[in-house]
Amino acid sequence: MRVFIKYLFFFFILQNIVAQVQVEVNPPENIKSIIFKGPTDDQFPIIKIGEPIYLEFDDILANEQDYYYKVTHCDYDWTKSSLLKSQYIEGVDNQRITQYENSYTTLETYSNYQLTIPNDNVRLKVSGNYLIEIYNNYDELQFSRRFLVYKDLVNVAATIKRSRDFNYINEKQVVQFSIQSSGYKLVNPKKEVKVAILQNYYWPTALYDIKPQYTIGTELVYKYDQETAFYAGNEYLLFDTSDLRAPSSQISRIELTDLYNHILFSDGFRNDKPYTYFPDINGDFVVRTLQGDNASREAEYTNVYFSLPYNEFIALDEVYIFGKFNNYALTDENKMTYNETNGMMEATIKMKQGFYNYKYVLKDGGEMKPNVVSGNFHFTENNYIILVYYRNFGDMYDSLIGIGSANSRDITN
Repeated sequence: MRVFIKYLFFFFILQNIVAQVQVEVNPPENIKSIIFKGPTDDQFPIIKIGEPIYLEFDDILANEQDYYYKVTHCDYDWTKSSLLKSQYIEGVDNQRITQYENSYTTLETYSNYQLTIPNDNVRLKVSGNYLIEIYNNYDELQFSRRFLVYKDLVNVAATIKRSRDFNYINEKQVVQFSIQSSGYKLVNPKKEVKVAILQNYYWPTALYDIKPQYTIGTELVYKYDQETAFYAGNEYLLFDTSDLRAPSSQISRIELTDLYNHILFSDGFRNDKPYTYFPDINGDFVVRTLQGDNASREAEYTNVYFSLPYNEFIALDEVYIFGKFNNYALTDENKMTYNETNGMMEATIKMKQGFYNYKYVLKDGGEMKPNVVSGNFHFTENNYIILVYYRNFGDMYDSLIGIGSANSRDITN
């Protein structure tokens, strides 16, 4: 019996050692325009338990491939939870996506796939972090995306402040918040409650493992400065190709070859210029077209041309075009190349018709420099979301018991 217990103990130790963080895998070049969202228009997939979540993507091979989806429950740190699949899913996943249509009257042919959860096969039973994976009919992973399911059990109130550190007073924004749990009993909240803070729904810069500074009755208070500070960045650049044939303040000219070609006006460096406010959607995009009624299958794919002057800020760094349209991935497709004839960094990306936010980021080796081109300004409008997790003693997973949000347009000193 002792030998069995010792073996079981080492099994669990080994299991924890090899636990891998579930990251988002980006798709091959034939899969584009991945839209993943809850009931709102924000393309950040967070839903209250029982609400629907929507996934949509295009395959420009247009050969009506079969795609399958799997769902995995994760803990706070995005490692797989200890729950069995039957404990967090009602039904069976690894089902084929049956809702798809081919494009209609478009120059670029594609198949559009759509999936809604819950459906006849799958219903989610518990809150927390989830990962959805899409496989082809050879059981090869095509892409994966994180999503969140929460229960509204605690209230979160948040405000955005300027940094008190004079080195960053004009560059950073600080998230201060409190968690009120008066209607939900938290046992040992200082140890059992965990929070994560996201800026503009962007996982790579999320802040974790922040303990409450103090408690007042049933309220947990987080009034840090440096520990909950983010670089503010700048407003995203934008363009709109909803009307295929209409130049605009962002589009200098339009040409028609095999596809429509939208040539954007050249952008410039904003890191040494005064901050100027103009509305953006914090890196997101919206597929839409004025040439049809159903953007999912009637929107065209167009070649969008970007250009940025080469100067000393870039040096030997690599330059990428950055936005939600490709899940902020730094790939060969959105990498810029130097044009010796005009001294510009240039890139061409095939994108579905719609409204897009983007900005330019640099990469030096393995380090990304997100704000060298655009600069950091504490005035910048950013959206912040606070995720509150709880694992009571004896629980097998981290539940998501509340969310809070704040926007820096209401920033105070």
